[in-house]
Amino acid sequence: MTRITVRLTPRAGRDAIDGWAEDARGARVLGVRVAAPPAEGRANEALVRLLAKALGVAPSQVRIVVGAQARTKVVEVEGVSDGEVYDL
Repeated sequence: MTRITVRLTPRAGRDAIDGWAEDARGARVLGVRVAAPPAEGRANEALVRLLAKALGVAPSQVRIVVGAQARTKVVEVEGVSDGEVYDL
């Protein structure tokens, strides 16, 4: 199981993974944008589907464990290694 920090931008023009960056503390954060609005958890659902597709796992193996209502989230992914995640 791998945990990653994601900075999500909802209501973007399209769904895309923008790549890795560092936050103010120097921690690695994956930039992701989705076209879905944040209302009713739609942006979170789009994030889970996008990450699952990019990593080649089922959406049920990706879950948001911290920050469901925030832009910065911690996502847990089962069935992939840290190396596979950092190749995004």
